[in-house]
Amino acid sequence: MIRWLHWYGKIFKSHILGCPCVMISNPEIAKIILVTQSHLFKPTYPSTKEMLIGPQAVFFHQGSYHSHVKKLIQSSFLPSAIKGQVHKIEDILLGLLASWERMDTINTLHEMKKYSYEVAMISVFGKEVEGNEIRGLKHLYHCLEEGYNSMPLNLPGTPFKKAMKARKVLNERLRKMIQKRREIGEHGGGLLGVFLDLKGKDQLSDSQIADNIIGVIFAAHDTTASVLTWLLKYLHEYPHLLNAVKIEQEEIWRERLVTKRGITWEDTRRMPVTSRVIQETLRAASILSFLFREAVEDVEIDGFLIPRGWKVLPLFRTIHYSSDFFPEPNKFDPSRFEVAPRPNTYMPFGIGAHSCPGNELAKVEMLILIHHLTTSFRQAYLMLQPFY
Repeated sequence: MIRWLHWYGKIFKSHILGCPCVMISNPEIAKIILVTQSHLFKPTYPSTKEMLIGPQAVFFHQGSYHSHVKKLIQSSFLPSAIKGQVHKIEDILLGLLASWERMDTINTLHEMKKYSYEVAMISVFGKEVEGNEIRGLKHLYHCLEEGYNSMPLNLPGTPFKKAMKARKVLNERLRKMIQKRREIGEHGGGLLGVFLDLKGKDQLSDSQIADNIIGVIFAAHDTTASVLTWLLKYLHEYPHLLNAVKIEQEEIWRERLVTKRGITWEDTRRMPVTSRVIQETLRAASILSFLFREAVEDVEIDGFLIPRGWKVLPLFRTIHYSSDFFPEPNKFDPSRFEVAPRPNTYMPFGIGAHSCPGNELAKVEMLILIHHLTTSFRQAYLMLQPFY
């Protein structure tokens, strides 16, 4: 893509699977598409993706329904909500790290998926979910993930067919969970509790709730695990950064030992070195490489006419690797974030109405993980084999 940028500029047309597309690597134009004129560009996904996640999931909509559901989801991932979850996240991590000490080799991505999945579960369902329920849902999510990333062949034995079956079972289990909470009148915590507390015209149907629960867990668990894996990879490759992070974390660790307490939200706000390493990881890995949008009418932007029905792809990875915004972009250098990047040039979680609402939760997961790996579980970190 960088080569194409040199040849054709920061906005050019191409084709993907026969669809005419406009590729955008200009931050200002990306902002127009995703923020200032976002109503002219609808989210677009292959129909099979909608089938697996659920057509009522917030990702596939815009307008009043999207705004309503997005606000509800955001309310569960605000700092005020996350503060009360820090000790739960720490408990999940400590249990995971303790299990590593009994292993000869650790599959990093697999373990990070365990961690992010359980954090997603408490964020969505609250502490009311039993261990057996979590494990049962996890197996279904694994099938769903395998099918989501496979060829959409709806034939017996294929990952896609298995995913469709898992999606049906997952939907049934969630509906039973929703029905049970409605009947007993105890809606519980987490995002599900927020959905069930709605009254009157704001109330969501069971299918709308189920689709959004499935979508939020899928997004929170998969992408966060990938970023966590890249984070450990970069720390593994750059010992001087690992040492700087360790020094910062040991100071907080010593304070915790004196006061005999777990990690707190306030502790995570006192980790500037670690936070910059995370910021650089998000830039370098660019897990969210681009977004698909579709013009709902003919649109002229910066002298270019984008016909109705054409796909538009803001290319976040290309922007993150532009030397115009990030000098020596191929160098892993967290110090670049000692100064805030130019507006709209750093978009690891997207921007605009469809930006990721769980970005603060993801950052807290990373900070808590790095804190314990570099202090009390240093030996467990040495066992890690990134991408094994």
